[in-house]
Amino acid sequence: MLKILFSPAEGKKTGGKESKKELFGSNEARQEILNEYSSIVNSADEDTIKELFGFKKFSDSKPYIADIFNTELMYAIERYSGVAYEYLDFSSLDNAQKEYLKSNTIIFSNLYGPLLGGDTIANYKVKQGSNIGKFVPDKFYRDRFSYQLDLYLNSSDILDLRAGYYDKFYEVKKPYTTLKFLKNGKAVSHWAKAYRGLVLRAVAQKSINSMKEFMALEIEGLSVAEIRVVKNKTEIIYNITE
Repeated sequence: MLKILFSPAEGKKTGGKESKKELFGSNEARQEILNEYSSIVNSADEDTIKELFGFKKFSDSKPYIADIFNTELMYAIERYSGVAYEYLDFSSLDNAQKEYLKSNTIIFSNLYGPLLGGDTIANYKVKQGSNIGKFVPDKFYRDRFSYQLDLYLNSSDILDLRAGYYDKFYEVKKPYTTLKFLKNGKAVSHWAKAYRGLVLRAVAQKSINSMKEFMALEIEGLSVAEIRVVKNKTEIIYNITE
């Protein structure tokens, strides 16, 4: 089986109608950091809340001030609405493709840590790089979930589509594959998010189960320019042809 590591997004959709469920690796392992987040959000300390959310105006914080333990839930793969998720366009996929993403995508949330795409989460806000009270999210989740992720991924091929920042949450120790996108010979940054979303969509549409199958996958607008292997990392470099 192929497992895809993916980043979250700053933007999120509101609402949700899914039921509460046990999250990847257990809810209990997250309880301390979730309690800390809840305490800050409901503290009425406007400066601390703005710092956590990354806002300058407190009025911008109000949509996120809620009890995350008793609020509307949505699948993680649906909750986020950044560039990568816009190009993934989850809602337009068929049911089998959606189930594939819920089962095989692991998203590294700044609040919840590693999540399966089908885990149900609240609407929340944590600015990338911000501490949650006394907790440093990437260290907290690296310490608590690395062993579980090692076990979970042990028998799977791994396609790592995370932005570099989220490497801090988990270091892949077995062979894995990453992607790089070039336009006119130069690496793209903002548009890399879009192409990660397009790649994830193409993988779901074809229900790719291995890196061998992935290597044979034709992705519109991309052509393989080079493949580099350094230690346990294989990097596929694509030219953007559109």
